[in-house]
Amino acid sequence: MTDSEPAGTAARRTRPPVGITVYGCGQDEAVLFREMASRFNVVPTIAEAAATEDNVELALGNRCVSVGHKSRVANSVLLALSEAGITYISTRSVGLDHIDVRYAQSVGISVENVAYSPDSVADYTLMLMLMAVRNAKSTVRRADVHDYRLNEVRGKELRDLVVGVVGTGRIGAAVVDRLRGFGCRVLAHDRRPEISAEYVSLGELLRRSDVVTLHAPLNADTHHLLDRQRFEQMKRGAFVINAARGSLLDTEALVSALESGRLGGAALDVLEGEEGTFYADCRGRSVASKALLRLQEMPNVLVSPHTAYYTDHALRDIVENSIRGCLRFASGSRRG
Repeated sequence: MTDSEPAGTAARRTRPPVGITVYGCGQDEAVLFREMASRFNVVPTIAEAAATEDNVELALGNRCVSVGHKSRVANSVLLALSEAGITYISTRSVGLDHIDVRYAQSVGISVENVAYSPDSVADYTLMLMLMAVRNAKSTVRRADVHDYRLNEVRGKELRDLVVGVVGTGRIGAAVVDRLRGFGCRVLAHDRRPEISAEYVSLGELLRRSDVVTLHAPLNADTHHLLDRQRFEQMKRGAFVINAARGSLLDTEALVSALESGRLGGAALDVLEGEEGTFYADCRGRSVASKALLRLQEMPNVLVSPHTAYYTDHALRDIVENSIRGCLRFASGSRRG
């Protein structure tokens, strides 16, 4: 083993390579999977398309598959994968909301997510937050048409604001660390407080915060975590930042709160019903989501296409940890 090789590389070379079918694989991910294949002694079968009943044959002969987060894995596909001999799925995401994990387990498939650099989403969240409170969208749009006058709406400084962080896992904790550098008051809410922060109930956080940023997982308990009633509890003129999952917000209620002036603005990297629109080139066709079109019309709303995670560092983490998960499963060990 050379100094540059990871521990266990020599031992892996004495074992037969592990086959992994990689579904929903973008070109940038494919480069990394192929680059890491010899290092980890794996043979990746790369498929740009998401897993479907029509391409399950690509997984034949393998026990493990890696799937992306951009498309839902239907139960019918899980059943077909199970019948093809698949017993493990690694999803290249933190979230598991695109897979029915219980159903997968019922047909003999274990499902695990991957960890990646929380700094990618944390940095992006702070960027969205700063852009929202400084009216960046309207400023840039006016500059693009050579209107360089000052906006009638002045920006705000983070040190003068109270920021509420909902969800303090790895990403939420990284956001809290960054906010401390700006000197603002930070409130936190999580069912399992794990960091040093001022934890309060969700209702109190909403009442006191000038900015609310969401970093909770999406599940049955958090679906529409912020709905019409919760928006009414928020401080008038507050901002909402969402770089987690679109369905944490009730989109219709969000639009109403923005139109009424209850909210001062929003910055959204994710959106309910984004599937089929985000990650696609829609320049030559109409966008079906009326909510997305309405939000994009608003001068105080920023929308980006689920890209907060997308950095060189995070993408390398995602691919490497997906491979590691498959290897752990193939060797009979479990994630610690």
